[in-house]
Amino acid sequence: MKDRNLVLLGVGTAGWAVATLLKDKAQIVGTTRQPGKLFAFVENGIDPIVMPWPSAEVIEPLTPGAEVLVSFPPDGTTDAILAPGCRSARSIIYISSTGVYGKTSGRIDDASEPIVDETSKLRLEAEDIWRSIGATVLRAPAIYGPETGLHVRLREGKFAIPGDGSGLVSRIHVEDLARIADAVFQQGIRNETFVVGDLQPASHKEVVEWLCAKYNFPMPPYAPLGEVTAHLRSSRSVDSSRVLKTLGLELKYPTYKEGFAAFLS
Repeated sequence: MKDRNLVLLGVGTAGWAVATLLKDKAQIVGTTRQPGKLFAFVENGIDPIVMPWPSAEVIEPLTPGAEVLVSFPPDGTTDAILAPGCRSARSIIYISSTGVYGKTSGRIDDASEPIVDETSKLRLEAEDIWRSIGATVLRAPAIYGPETGLHVRLREGKFAIPGDGSGLVSRIHVEDLARIADAVFQQGIRNETFVVGDLQPASHKEVVEWLCAKYNFPMPPYAPLGEVTAHLRSSRSVDSSRVLKTLGLELKYPTYKEGFAAFLS
């Protein structure tokens, strides 16, 4: 019986995962700017709404009593337009990024202060907009799953190990992210900010060598830190113990090994 209503504002990696998890439990509506995605939406049990430009008037009738997942990247305008249309939602989750911690290295937890710079400014503004109407913010590190992640870039030869490869990285399997989101919805948690990640942060080199040895990917080259994107230059680990304790949840994929092994052969 489908006794829940789920509204996906943006249907990317996180949105698809939550829709897949809840397809037998919820009536699901998803927005897109791309008409070409309509068939995939319908095929996966999502009622599509093509929204070439953001409109609170379109969203507002869908959200009373609904669970709303917001997962589109911030652009400086769309969040402020759509948020007022979600005030009557039962629960709202905004999927953010640990990128808001900028160049911060070391251990990151829910008490860590974000760094306001040109990269994080729009994301932090979007968080504030959604939090102002009761949303819970989930700050995720590298999200990976069957269709996205380091294994895809290695297979396609599009990854270079940053620096000497010693930088620590946390990850979150997209299915675990969806399970955390579902638990937040079910428990009706509002106005919280959590970092989410697996239980074993690992260096770039460790994960790359493990993937290449186990799945016969070619070893990638190394690249000077100055030549890689900013999010690959930091070395930090995410401590997600508070969200797991709050939700009473255990990760299905506590380390990258279980996570990648679940879909690679």
